[in-house]
Formats: sequence, C-alpha cells, structure tokens
Amino acid sequence: MQDRIEAIEQELAVIRERNARVEADKAWETGPVRVVSVMIVTYMIAAIVLTTIGNDAPIRNALIPTLGYYLSTRSLRIVRSVWSKDQLRSNLKRI
Repeated sequence: MQDRIEAIEQELAVIRERNARVEADKAWETGPVRVVSVMIVTYMIAAIVLTTIGNDAPIRNALIPTLGYYLSTRSLRIVRSVWSKDQLRSNLKRI
C-alpha cells in the first residue's frame, strides 16, 4: 500500500512539473516581452530589407509590418477565444 501511495505521489509531482512548464510556456506566448521582442526584430529586418531594395523611406515604412504584427497579436486573441468556445461545444456534443 505504501508503495502505491509513493508511486501516486511521484506521478503527481511529474504532473505538477509539467503543468508549471506549460504555464511558463503559455505566459511567454501571450506575454508582452515576447510581443515587443518580435516587434523589434520585425522592424529591424524590415528596415534592412527596405534599405537594401532602395526604398525611399525604409525607417518609416518598416513600421507597417511591425504594426501589422502588433495588431494581429491583439485580434488573434479574439479569434482564438471564439475558436476555443466552438471547439469546447463540439467536444461536449461528442460526449
């Protein structure tokens, strides 16, 4: 009996560790540090490419894809929320 309890406690510890990793990954995916980091990289790459191809205003025009990325991060939360609710409804109907 004691062995079963210890095995269950070990499994529970593994599950808790996994949950902590998943929560950290989710915090990174939805966090502002990631969004700002990607925006900076996007801006820099766009500015370099636009400069390389001879764009007249590469610094200003590099804001377009950067702003597009930012807006997509805001709107995709709404889309994901709607999609998740639909998925939940579909899964509940199957049960």
